[in-house]
Amino acid sequence: MNAYETLSLPFGAKIDEDGIWCQILNRPQERGPCPVLFLDRDGVIVEDVHYLRQAQDVQLIDGAAKVITAANSRNIPVIIVTNQAGIARGKFEWQDFIAVQEQMLGDLDAENAFVNAVYACPFHSEGRPPYRHPDHPCRKPNSGMLDKAAQHFSIEWKNSWIIGDRANDLIAGKTAGLAGGIQVATGHGSELKEQQSAREIQTPEFSVLQSSSISNAVDLLDLLN
Repeated sequence: MNAYETLSLPFGAKIDEDGIWCQILNRPQERGPCPVLFLDRDGVIVEDVHYLRQAQDVQLIDGAAKVITAANSRNIPVIIVTNQAGIARGKFEWQDFIAVQEQMLGDLDAENAFVNAVYACPFHSEGRPPYRHPDHPCRKPNSGMLDKAAQHFSIEWKNSWIIGDRANDLIAGKTAGLAGGIQVATGHGSELKEQQSAREIQTPEFSVLQSSSISNAVDLLDLLN
């Protein structure tokens, strides 16, 4: 029996052959390749509480719903790409992840914001089997989760952006060929080391912006205003 067959999965969700959570919630109208807004989860959309494992601990970061709604109104897909090493380390299980995610999506819905898709990577080099992997291609800074999104969405890479609190989020976006990334100072983004590492990622082809939080993204990104 597949190890995941006993899981009660929510709408649109599956754990694929690579062990990655893939959940398609809402597809935009077909109109050819379009820009996408990729978002990290912890420290960007919700407060980082160090291995978020309980639905009651979910707290939206101020302005997150506003930014997602701005993308929704422009038919720009919003796709979450999140490392979930807590599963690999045995801090929580998939059902805990599901409860947290359902709470987050419900809280966003209450503010008229919706996410188009969620991809989550449970692998870590120090994880327990079957989640131990020295460098899983879907674990950021690798771009595997963004690449998987391209299997379900027609993405205009050069006009797409990623928002994350860690430099590794931005590296994943750069590797995938995005226009740029915003590093926010919430979550791990408050660390000076992360801020410096993010600045070093910038190239003429990949823009790096830094902001106090996701709430400023509407003002920073032309595609949202």
